[in-house]
Amino acid sequence: MSNSRLSPERPRYSLITPSRGDRPRALAQAVDAVKLAAEAAGLPLDGSGGGVEMLVGFDGVKGVRVRDYPFVRYFDFPKDHDFGNAIRHGLLKASRGERIIFHDDDNALTPQAFVAYQALPHADMIIGRIDVSRAFAKTYLPESVAGRELVRQCNIDPLCLCLARSLVVDICGGWQGQKYEADFLNIVRYYRRARAVEVIDTVVGIYDAGRGLDRGGLNFRQERLETSPENR
Repeated sequence: MSNSRLSPERPRYSLITPSRGDRPRALAQAVDAVKLAAEAAGLPLDGSGGGVEMLVGFDGVKGVRVRDYPFVRYFDFPKDHDFGNAIRHGLLKASRGERIIFHDDDNALTPQAFVAYQALPHADMIIGRIDVSRAFAKTYLPESVAGRELVRQCNIDPLCLCLARSLVVDICGGWQGQKYEADFLNIVRYYRRARAVEVIDTVVGIYDAGRGLDRGGLNFRQERLETSPENR
């Protein structure tokens, strides 16, 4: 999709979406959920300033452009071989939004996500709740436990976050690290360097919302879930 369709004015939000390219139905659901959430918050979706842009980076394939919406841009990256870490960093470089949301292609925003974010313009890190019931034996993350840090391993996901561009790109240098652990290490880095952190109870995302929509589109964790005795 041509970048010329976008206004030179800066969008309010950039959604960073790496995709393996084998989950077109899940990706379509993710894009539509972003559209609904933006409409609920009254945010422009025509590429004008102050609105939303969604950057989808395909991993080593020319993926299906599932929706021809003005706010979506598609990129075909070389094979990453690293859980989309290089793709996230590349998409950050191409993004222009004042705030960053990391949003994988099999996740979904809730309709109230942008409404909640809009209420906290001063925060450079917002931590919201996400529904993880499709993936884990619990309903929401993060969980608050007395005496334990909120930002801890296995208690938070990038989907929980809405981050200021100045924090992610200017202060922390983008998305860094390798392998599966990069998610948590980047979150910790952003958290430690954030100047204003807000934790909210609003459910802003649904983790694994698109699991099972596309045949053969499961990651290694989802494959274990699908073949577990409970799901047979």
